[in-house]
Amino acid sequence: MNYSYMPGCTLLSTAKGYDKSGRAVISALGSELVELEDWSCCGANAIESVSYLLSVSLPARNLALAEAVGSDLVTSCSSCFLNLFKVNHRLQREPDLQGKIDEILGAAGLHYSGKTRVRHLLDVIANDIGVEAVAKRVEKKLSGLKVVPYYGCQTVRPYGEYDGPYLPTSMDRLIEAVGAETFPYLWKTRCCGGVLMTTETEIGVKLVAELLTAAQGADCIVTVCPMCQMNLDAYQGKISAKLGIKIRIPVLFLTQLLGLAFGLPSEVLLLDQNVVPVNGKLRQLQTA
Repeated sequence: MNYSYMPGCTLLSTAKGYDKSGRAVISALGSELVELEDWSCCGANAIESVSYLLSVSLPARNLALAEAVGSDLVTSCSSCFLNLFKVNHRLQREPDLQGKIDEILGAAGLHYSGKTRVRHLLDVIANDIGVEAVAKRVEKKLSGLKVVPYYGCQTVRPYGEYDGPYLPTSMDRLIEAVGAETFPYLWKTRCCGGVLMTTETEIGVKLVAELLTAAQGADCIVTVCPMCQMNLDAYQGKISAKLGIKIRIPVLFLTQLLGLAFGLPSEVLLLDQNVVPVNGKLRQLQTA
């Protein structure tokens, strides 16, 4: 099955490993992510503080493009997922919003009626393709690997209707399907602070420090959000200095972990672009 795919800005810049491994994993599972032609930025996290109408209109443009194609719209980025999903949610609850969006999109020759189904890539892999299909595709079973399933907050709240908002299990099931062990982790949907790392650094460092401390003893953390991956991966040196202990735990995207189990080549997994290098059991799996 083919899906219209909106990678989002981050996946074509700082999270290229997520984009490339995601496309490769979906292909290995017999489907395809077809990039939506002429997609544009969804506005990310900050846009609603600038303009409410702009924060709805930017993602609505992408939904209109997908509606014209006649397919679901899949994204890997949690911010994109949140922004795209909220358009449909708000159109149902704000009667006056449809006319305003029609006027804005009409200037570009577009119309959106609110019918495009928004999907997160995690939802597609776990529920459309399914855990059994993932397990059958495994070439290198990840036995003995202890993996933290970290969802972050935007993937499952408030619009992640495909899984539970506080104790989701979709990623856990996929981790176990490739032979790994899910590390006990009650903070799987706790916020990483998002852009607070750049605006309120002390608060951001505190939030990330708590998440990384709770993950000690695991072989790696796996996430499906590019902002979460960046915060947990890139600031371990700062966190180590703050806590007075050395924290060094690889933070992978789920698709990179699945790609390892599928035996996909390093040039599509791009694990070397992560800040904390894979080590121990992960290094052995990468080179096996």
